[in-house]
Amino acid sequence: MKPVIIGTAGAGYAARLHGNGYKAVTGIPFRLKTICDLNTELAEGVRRDFGYESVTSDYDSMLADPEINVIDIVTPPFLHVPMAVKALRAGKNVICEKPLTGYFGRKGEEDIGHTTPRSAMYESVMAAMNELRDVLRETGKRFMYAENFVYATPVQKAAEIIRAKRSKILFMKGEESLKGSSSPVAGKWNRTGGGTLIRTGTHPLSGMLWLKHQEAKARGEDIGIASVVADTGTTTASLTDYEHRHISARPEDVEDYAAVTVTFTDGTKCLTIASDTVLGGTKNYIEVYANDTALTCNITPTDILSTYFLDEDGLDDVYIAEMLPSKLGWNKAFVSDEVIRGYSGELRDFLEAVAYDREAESGFDIAYETVQVIYAAYVSASEGRRVDVK
Repeated sequence: MKPVIIGTAGAGYAARLHGNGYKAVTGIPFRLKTICDLNTELAEGVRRDFGYESVTSDYDSMLADPEINVIDIVTPPFLHVPMAVKALRAGKNVICEKPLTGYFGRKGEEDIGHTTPRSAMYESVMAAMNELRDVLRETGKRFMYAENFVYATPVQKAAEIIRAKRSKILFMKGEESLKGSSSPVAGKWNRTGGGTLIRTGTHPLSGMLWLKHQEAKARGEDIGIASVVADTGTTTASLTDYEHRHISARPEDVEDYAAVTVTFTDGTKCLTIASDTVLGGTKNYIEVYANDTALTCNITPTDILSTYFLDEDGLDDVYIAEMLPSKLGWNKAFVSDEVIRGYSGELRDFLEAVAYDREAESGFDIAYETVQVIYAAYVSASEGRRVDVK
């Protein structure tokens, strides 16, 4: 077993998700050595809370550390591919947050969602991902894709059932919807690479693509993606300012609604739904309909604990659920959220993959296919046609 020595790039929200995931891992020798961020004060807080040994603002110096054998990239998506390429060429294994990449335009370019053809975006992201794939092949290092839906406990159980029964999945439906992002840049294409589809739809889409991979392996079949058909829109444009008051979505040149149908090479289908206009908390699920089984993976909300409050006294620091404006009345509380939504499982799998020199369950293929489908969907929606995926 190789000891795993980690350097993390980025000290924002995702660094804390990963930090909590690392805390839950036992039985594998690993060290959190360096946390890197231009904001060293932010990085110092992560170091203090999760036990990193040092802080730096210099990514190259972290890559030069001979002890570090894993770079955990939790920076904004526009930095993912260039940082991963540098890390791989420095001889490091890579953990990368989702989405893998996107189209962000040239520096200073605004309103690219209104001006840039989606076909040009598609070609750009494919070129970036193909470059990364070539570097992976050259270096032979591990690439681990931090898509928590793959590791969500209901999805893992569904995969176990599909493998055991060798079921043929005929149709899947997955959704992540909420009332919009709290990020002030979520409405800008040049900061997010798209709207709700790439921000939230990426999760159920990756989970369903992974489940299709599990089916193919169990049945000894070669199943790929044949085509994509999509519809996207900005539904909140119809609202007055007053009517908009409960919805956080403020799209400028991105979509707040998307529905994407993938057709696989065996003729089966999956449907991804993503919306920034759904009140009542986050809605995360994957439904699987096969020849001999039906499976519903409820990720959030779950029915483990329901709460009812007439007031919020004493609850300031008690986390009940995501994206709820109030804790009053009946709510479905998040319990063991980091486990059910897969954060603990993914970090354990990644550490084991490096320690035992094996492939992670969520790797480059899922990252590549997810972004390819998303940008093919943007082409489909903008041009009103089915897009064949090679």
